[in-house]
Amino acid sequence: MEKRIVVILFCLASLSSYSQEFTFVFLHKKSNPTELPKEQLDKIMEGHMANITRLAKEKKLAAAGPFEGGGGIFIFRSKSKKEVEDWLNTDPGIQAKRWDVEIQSYSPRVGSVCSVGEPYEMVLYNFVRYTLNTSKDTYGMIAEGMKDHQQYIKELSAAGNIITEASFGDDEGSILIMKGEISKELIEKDPAVQKQVMTAELKKLYIAKGSFCEK
Repeated sequence: MEKRIVVILFCLASLSSYSQEFTFVFLHKKSNPTELPKEQLDKIMEGHMANITRLAKEKKLAAAGPFEGGGGIFIFRSKSKKEVEDWLNTDPGIQAKRWDVEIQSYSPRVGSVCSVGEPYEMVLYNFVRYTLNTSKDTYGMIAEGMKDHQQYIKELSAAGNIITEASFGDDEGSILIMKGEISKELIEKDPAVQKQVMTAELKKLYIAKGSFCEK
């Protein structure tokens, strides 16, 4: 997903944040995407972007942004997986299987989701995805590990760098989005990561400032 996706989305009129549950969608970059002629690929992406604009105007799509290196995210204003799947299936890029799609429930615990109008600033944020390791070796440590993880997040929050933190559900992990420069070592210091109760993947997310209701 290209950076211009975000530009199209956030040129729309500003909307206030919605106090409701959201659905989070990962568009994972395929390791071996099908090679297509440039003309065909350009047509698919043109339709993909037009679909983003339509979904945003219909107030279904709240936020979107690409990762450095490929792939990206959508955040929809619905808690219904079936409804979100129907919306996604109108996307020519998804119809053409340009990404591996993953859908998760999304409950922000720090920050929320806000649409951003002009003028806006495009920023790079640190995006951390935490995934639970529910193997037999870690099963007995999960409750304690999650408690330690939440305490570590509180400590990070005190520094003022957290933009948003949200859960995908009890067994589906969470995400953390931070501003500024952070190191891989900072993420690996998380007690839950050290105990291998969780794994952490660090990426860079390109998105409009204010998308998570941050100032």
